[in-house]
Amino acid sequence: MQTNDGRTGNADLGKALCIITGASKGFGRSLAQLASTLLRPGSVMVLVARSGDKLREVQSEISGTIPAKDGLEIRCVEADLGRKEGLQEVVRVVSGIEPQAIDHVLLINNASALGDVSRFAADFTCLAEVDSYLSFNVSSMLCLTASVLKAFPRRDGLRRSMVNVSSLCALQPFKSWSLYCMGKAAREMLFRVLAEEEPDVRVLNYAPGPLDTDMQLEARSLSGDLELRQTFNSLHASGQLLSCSQSATKLMQQLLRDEFESGAHIDYYDV
Repeated sequence: MQTNDGRTGNADLGKALCIITGASKGFGRSLAQLASTLLRPGSVMVLVARSGDKLREVQSEISGTIPAKDGLEIRCVEADLGRKEGLQEVVRVVSGIEPQAIDHVLLINNASALGDVSRFAADFTCLAEVDSYLSFNVSSMLCLTASVLKAFPRRDGLRRSMVNVSSLCALQPFKSWSLYCMGKAAREMLFRVLAEEEPDVRVLNYAPGPLDTDMQLEARSLSGDLELRQTFNSLHASGQLLSCSQSATKLMQQLLRDEFESGAHIDYYDV
């Protein structure tokens, strides 16, 4: 399949280094499971999360479905990306991969936190609290993306794909979600800038839609804005929440087709 600008769609993700943050549960876990089926023999998957036990569960699940002959190496990195030591550990593991051994570097920045949605913007007076939120949700994402690009510089035959798991909240204000909206908007703009600066890198902001996850349960239980809380409860009661596997499939389709404009924001419902 060839796109209008000459790019050709892909049948799989190639012999890749695939890095997924927040891979222990929810959307990240579904992404890891699906991506593992699209990697060629000799690929390496690096799964990152704060829970080592849950990461190993994912590793075991994938290993049980991928034949040994396919040669997929899975490395689990238990790390808190909001802390310097956690980020450094992920970069250390990633930098240990031989660049010439792969033809595709795929980083999916999925890890994020909802933050305290029980309060409104005027309630956040503690600098340390806001700094901590931004460190995990924004700063670490920038530093990890930059570190991966440095470790795997441009060369002939190497694809580099950087994905930000975004949200409608990057584009629209949600009352009582000031931290989350701020973080998602910052990440979105960062990747738009990256697309301008690095034209050879395929950059995507993907909003997965309203997912049936622990974060969604937190949202409909704790949101300080009553109307927003009622909206989420209505989506849940009417069965309109998406499964993580549904949305993960849409994202992988976008990566395989490779037709999106670099830096674009694509929502689950757009495709």
